[in-house]
Amino acid sequence: MAQNDTVKLLGSWSSPYALRARVALHLKSVKYEYLDEPDVLNAKSELLLKSNPIFKKVPVLIHGDVSICESLNIVQYVDEAWSSGPSILPSHPYERANARFWALFVDDKIFGSLDAVGGAKDDEGRMAAAGKLMECLAMLEEAFQKGSKGLGFFGGEDINFLDIACGTILGPVSVIEAFSGVKFLREETTPGLIQWAEKFRAHEAVKPYMPTVEEFIAFAKKKFGVE
Repeated sequence: MAQNDTVKLLGSWSSPYALRARVALHLKSVKYEYLDEPDVLNAKSELLLKSNPIFKKVPVLIHGDVSICESLNIVQYVDEAWSSGPSILPSHPYERANARFWALFVDDKIFGSLDAVGGAKDDEGRMAAAGKLMECLAMLEEAFQKGSKGLGFFGGEDINFLDIACGTILGPVSVIEAFSGVKFLREETTPGLIQWAEKFRAHEAVKPYMPTVEEFIAFAKKKFGVE
């Protein structure tokens, strides 16, 4: 455990993964110093390289003398290290395992499909990747309908670990939709996710830190040199 209680978070305003850490810290009412890495794709600070020498990426939580890397790992650490605020991970072992399973699904399958759509070299590859992404979102919709029990969030009445994990897809999905002209979150296939996304964006622990759709699109155009 850290030798003191100073808390710093290395992040980037455009990083959906850094958003996870900020939401968790907000939910737990943790006071921390936020250090933005303004050009994390090209120039990394010495503190970032020192704190995360293996992956060299944000987010990194620095709690006293220790560094915690990887967004979902940070969220779980915050939940366990601070007793203030609501629990982020479910208390029941099965529900905790299930939440971690679907969080892994988001990072592996959904982000993998998003990358495949954006990186497709021809229309055939793009259509195949888009189809896979729609399949993944349909599975996530089913998980939401089952887990939310008719309430607004994956966690029921309020956001929890899985909401935080899934919230990272909203920016990238909006960018892919804008560039491709294809709607992936549709009323006929993902009505629950559409309503959830609106509630998640408006939540008081999310809204101060989540860029708008327009900001995400402008950042992506600059990143990829698109007019």
